Formats: sequence, C-alpha cells, structure tokens
Amino acid sequence: MDALLSTDLLILAAVLLATGVVAGLIAGLLGVGGGIVIVPVLYHLFSLIGVDESVRMHTAVGTSLATILVTGFASARSHYNKGAVDTDLLKSWGPAIAIGVLIGVVVGGNIGSEALIAVFAVIALIVALNMAFRPDGTHISDQLPGSPFKQLIGVFIGGISVLMGIGGGTLSVPILTLFNYPIRKAVATASAIGLIIAVPGFLGYIYYGLGLPGRPDFSLGYVNLIGFALIIPTSGFFAPIGAKIAHAIPPKLLRLSFAFFLFITSLRMIHDLLT
Repeated sequence: MDALLSTDLLILAAVLLATGVVAGLIAGLLGVGGGIVIVPVLYHLFSLIGVDESVRMHTAVGTSLATILVTGFASARSHYNKGAVDTDLLKSWGPAIAIGVLIGVVVGGNIGSEALIAVFAVIALIVALNMAFRPDGTHISDQLPGSPFKQLIGVFIGGISVLMGIGGGTLSVPILTLFNYPIRKAVATASAIGLIIAVPGFLGYIYYGLGLPGRPDFSLGYVNLIGFALIIPTSGFFAPIGAKIAHAIPPKLLRLSFAFFLFITSLRMIHDLLT
C-alpha cells in the first residue's frame, strides 16, 4: 500500500513538473502566463485525487494565479530586457485591468464551481477558434479605441482573466492584434499584464478560500502549495527560454498546436458540465 502511494505521489510530482515546463515555454512564447495550461491540468489532477467538486476549479484557478507571479515576472523581465514591452500602454491600461481583476476576484469568490468551469470552457473555445481560423494580419482598426472603450476592454481582460486563472495574454494578445498592434510587442506586453492580474488575483483567492472544507491538503485558501511548489521550478526556468524562442521562430505552427490543445480542453470541460 505504501509503495503504491509512493508511486502515485511520484507520478503526480512528475506530471506537475512537466506541466511547469510546458506552462513556462507557453508563457514566454505567447505571453499567456501559462495559466491556460495549468488550470485544466490541475482541475483534472484534483479530480483524480478526489478533491471535492465544489472547490476543485477554484483551487486550480487560485494555484495557477500564484504560479503566474513567477512565470509572468520571468517572462516580462526577459521581454523588457529586449525592449519589447510597451510601457506607455501598461500605464494607460493598467488601472482599468486592475479594476477588472478586483471585480473578477469578488465574482469568482462567490460563484459556484460549475459557473467557473463554464467561463473557462467557453472563453478557451473562443480563443482556440480565433487562433486556428483567424487569418494573419486581420484587424478591425489601425489603432486601439479611445476612452472609455479602451478602459472597458481593459476591465474585461482583467475580470475574465482572473476568473480563468490566466495571465491575460490569452485575451490581450488577440485583442491587441485586432487593432493592428504588432504581435511580438503584444506578446511581450501581455507578460507584464499578467503580473497586474496575478498579484491581486491570487491574494483574493487565498482570502475567499480560507477555512473551506474539501480543499486538497497543504492549501492556503484556494492556493495549493504543493502544486505551486512543483510547477514553479520548471515554469520559472523555461519562461525566459520561451521568450527567446518567440523572437527567433515563426509562431504559426505553435499557434495552431496550441489552438488544438485549447479546443480539446474546452470540449472536455463542457462535457464534464453536461454530464
């Protein structure tokens, strides 16, 4: 029995470490903070180990936001050193994104698990379809809209991202490119946006999860410390590598592969909701 338990723990550790590798590379390559990979993996792992359904998705989201503190910082620093981060956009958009995050934290802390899963599944499906079928260079305007529409977009990005446990790049990169914003600068700036989302986001999920029953062992609120500790070493190490690769390769094949992953993930979550 002990041997079986040890084997299960080793498998769990290996999966979480591998998740960190993929999340770190994706964070650097696409500026998405890695959460779009971490959340579904944690959700299904928590299901396998019997974490209560009522807190399963919240804990996946909270833990993901905690990891983005490290992957987002490492990725943003690497992009910043290359001069690719648009600091002017961060200054003008940051407050609106932060307001959206605060709204999203309150909503996320007070809605049920099924609603949180539905948000992730639907947005992931939309993002996957956009990645797979939107022609390169497609845009609706040559620049971002003025106030207050620009701020409303920032609130939307912050609110939805913190509900999904993602760094913001999953939404901000396609939105920025819709307004003819350079893709590499969008990716770089998105990694910094992830920090604006992750800091208040993970603190909020700690607060709303304190003392609740059914969470996995070694959890602080909705943040699972074991998942955080095992994902961080590899994700933090591989995020700068992903950022370097992003400046050296054409992103089309990567984008299509990632779109397929998101498509399958969203369908699996929708299936879980329906059954």
